[in-house]
Amino acid sequence: MSRISDIDPELTHRLTRRGMLGVAAGATAAALLGAAASPAGAAPAAGPSAAGRGRPVLPPGRLGIQLYSLRDKVSTLGFAPVFAELRKYGYDEVEFAGYTQGSAGPITLAGLKRLARDHGLTPIGSHVGYYSSDPNAYTFAQNLTKVLDDAQALGLKHIGTASGPFRYGSTVDAWKRAAEEFNTYGAAARARGMKFYQHNHSDEFGFATDNPKVRLYDVLLAETDPDLVFLEMDIFWAYAGQFRFSKRPDGSAAPFEPLDYVLRQPHRYPLFHVKDGVSDPSNEFGYRMTDVGDGDIDYQRFISAVTRLRGERLAHHWQAEHDNPVESFAFARKSSAHLHALREKC
Repeated sequence: MSRISDIDPELTHRLTRRGMLGVAAGATAAALLGAAASPAGAAPAAGPSAAGRGRPVLPPGRLGIQLYSLRDKVSTLGFAPVFAELRKYGYDEVEFAGYTQGSAGPITLAGLKRLARDHGLTPIGSHVGYYSSDPNAYTFAQNLTKVLDDAQALGLKHIGTASGPFRYGSTVDAWKRAAEEFNTYGAAARARGMKFYQHNHSDEFGFATDNPKVRLYDVLLAETDPDLVFLEMDIFWAYAGQFRFSKRPDGSAAPFEPLDYVLRQPHRYPLFHVKDGVSDPSNEFGYRMTDVGDGDIDYQRFISAVTRLRGERLAHHWQAEHDNPVESFAFARKSSAHLHALREKC
């Protein structure tokens, strides 16, 4: 396993542009990213579309959705009506963000697993907190056995956290310490037949406070065992990180390409969050979040680059997400239609 001391920062952060998706320093994303929107509300396409005339970009059976995007519907209608709609829209998988359904009433894990199966959906993963100041909190740090018991009861193959590894701070040693805890969770998950994963936001792509030449995300990759700790790249937030952290604190250039992380270690990225954004350099993140297909992130290019990897086409899962959709069912429908319509370019 590589260690952070082995990393050449200049090599690590060199932009290879294999995906041609990046935002160069001082340029807007729209200059580099081809918008690939499809008509809102269109049904999943079965044949070639304007995006190309090759085979579908999306691997069959691998489209999921993070249920956090539908939390309003889950908490009022319950899982059953939500699952019925998702299957109607062409989804294959769901990723959980909690196992309760608010005013719709209590539900058991066995019942939740059965509901998903009855609606033709595969529970693929779940987000659980990393740590809490509450010693009884439902997190990996406080209740690892309970977290894994629940995931196993649901039949999950992946169990992860959307918390950043900032438990001990933002120094290199702080992230090494967090990485060791992630290794522990990964070993425990593997013993249950599951993969532990971490979902990024944009801050993970910032720099260590004690060594501003080192990107924190590189520490995470180097200090976690690649056989135990996996990553769920949130593509929107990765490009937001690229926008925010294209320069080091001293002003020197430090460009990076999110897609290159995946292409270098595709086995470490079993899951992705597919969310879109409209380029907006006036926004602190460089984008305004929108429904998938309505923004400037070129998913035809990104997904094609990943699925073309030899032996990797069926190894990845693509989860549509929007943190705060205007109307969550409309978001789910439009996102599925757009992603199903994408075709590889001949």
